[in-house]
Amino acid sequence: MTGKQKKVLYRIIISAVLLLAGIGITHFVKLSVWIQLVMFLVPYLIIGYDILRKAALGIAHGRAFDENFLMAVASLGSMCIGVKNGGDFAEGVAVMLFYQIGELFQSCAVGKSRKSIAALMDIRPDFANIEGEHGLEQVDPEEVATGSVIVVQPGERIPIDGIILEGDSTLNTSALTGESLPKEVVPGDEVISGCVNIRGLLKIKTTKEFGESTVSKILDLVENSSMKKSRSENFITRFAKIYTPVVCGLALLLAVFPPLIRLFLHLPPNWSVWIISALSFLVVSCPCALVISIPLSFFGGIGGASARGILVKGSNYLEALSKVKYMVFDKTGTLTKGVFQVVELCPAEAGREEELLYYAAYAENYSTHPIGRSIREAYGKELDSHLLSQVEELGGHGVKACVNGIAVAAGNEKLMDELGVAYEKPEKLGTVVYVAVDRQYAGYILISDVVKEHSKEAIRGLKEAGVKRTIMLTGDGKQVAETIAKELDIDEVYGQLLPVDKVERVETLLAERKEKEKLAFVGDGVNDAPVLSRADVGIAMGALGSDAAIEAADVVLMDDDPLKIALAMKISRKTLFIAYENIVFALLVKGICLILIPFRLINMWIAILADVGVMVLAVLNAARALHTKKL
Repeated sequence: MTGKQKKVLYRIIISAVLLLAGIGITHFVKLSVWIQLVMFLVPYLIIGYDILRKAALGIAHGRAFDENFLMAVASLGSMCIGVKNGGDFAEGVAVMLFYQIGELFQSCAVGKSRKSIAALMDIRPDFANIEGEHGLEQVDPEEVATGSVIVVQPGERIPIDGIILEGDSTLNTSALTGESLPKEVVPGDEVISGCVNIRGLLKIKTTKEFGESTVSKILDLVENSSMKKSRSENFITRFAKIYTPVVCGLALLLAVFPPLIRLFLHLPPNWSVWIISALSFLVVSCPCALVISIPLSFFGGIGGASARGILVKGSNYLEALSKVKYMVFDKTGTLTKGVFQVVELCPAEAGREEELLYYAAYAENYSTHPIGRSIREAYGKELDSHLLSQVEELGGHGVKACVNGIAVAAGNEKLMDELGVAYEKPEKLGTVVYVAVDRQYAGYILISDVVKEHSKEAIRGLKEAGVKRTIMLTGDGKQVAETIAKELDIDEVYGQLLPVDKVERVETLLAERKEKEKLAFVGDGVNDAPVLSRADVGIAMGALGSDAAIEAADVVLMDDDPLKIALAMKISRKTLFIAYENIVFALLVKGICLILIPFRLINMWIAILADVGVMVLAVLNAARALHTKKL
């Protein structure tokens, strides 16, 4: 419990003891009305002064119709009726007491939801180590410029994204990914802020400023997730604005209309009886169970997802996930590991494998694509950048460059066709990089990618979750794409697509779906940013360190496990089901009570228990959204 919650608990205990003492004293000792009023005002003000203050401020600011106003009117009205009836002030105190008990339950439930996000917030680094004249100096991470060298000691958190210059270690990435599996790193590896250095001293050259680092973007994403509300939350907000004034008007009619009819029929008006019924009506009608529990359900869902390494940018996206029927995947880095290996060198002339690899490696020297990296790794020698000139990367085709004055082109079939170079197609499956030297075919390099361990299980889980069409879009050749699609049991596959082709294909699928069906696109968040933005729900896979993923996607998976997509959908559906449960339960109970009150079948005590009981049960039910079992 927080300090504020403990104070409320102490006030509840003190007020409850004084209330019970007052009830006991007035039962055995006959006291005047005014002495009783003073006796019960003490616990009333102890437990309710903050509610009265909020109600007064709400009236002053033109926002009278809220739960504070309803509780204030109901409790003060009950106290006034007690004066008229010569005693019985316990009901007025009880209204405030039970309402505050319900509020404490709600506060504790919200606090529990926040813990999962608070754990994520612990990734914010307090300092960065920089070598100074007198050894290591701790500075504010925001003061570290790009390109600076920072030192991360064992047990410390990496404060800023960068590349390891010296040292090897094991990193704990659980705060970001939700998984406890450590990651081994060596010089040359990229590392991101938020990870904990388990062993070994690391010297890291920063590649970003602190404000642009992964940890800053993640924290900003989580802190702002509550700004984007779901349709259910927006409905409740609009509903409460109309509902509260209406029930206040009905309560006023209940207090005035029946006595006037009795007067017209020459019967005793019984004003106090009908005013008490009207006050009970106000207590039962309080919409706090809906206003509190529905946002709490979504907050719990987002918090529970973040604890599993699934960051959702808003409850609107969490709600949309439950309606996804079309799941579209990028291939490389999403369903496959994106770790390419050269498996065959096939030069145009026998015995020239080394020369083929030499020209391809130099042409791909500046490429950040996994294919380029795999070719450089296969070459294995240091590349002299002075030999390179006129480097031109052609999106979806390949790369052209001059290597020591010789024109080299390395890429796919489209690039060879564009250059008018005749080439030989391989018989084996894989990604093919054709190489032309001086516009003459030099051979091809066959590269293969590895399917992720959980990809097939993820596709099966999505179909079990109600996804009716799974589609894979890739820039790879049709034959390679179809082989992987068949292995993973994907319904449709489209190969040899440029980034613009992927957008067009998604546009076609969006036009084909039904109105209430949603389409999600899963990509690596770098090359697929336009498609991520166009889909109903953009999901970034393998987003560690990827700016484009955090910016363009609606849901970010902090590791590259596709199995978590189905888990995110499961969390989404559970959260939505809980929210609907609370709406139906609260409206049903309150509706029954409101119908019974005019017939005087419910008194103030039952009204109090009905209101607080509904709120407590709805809040406890909402807290279930925090916990979803793994698939």
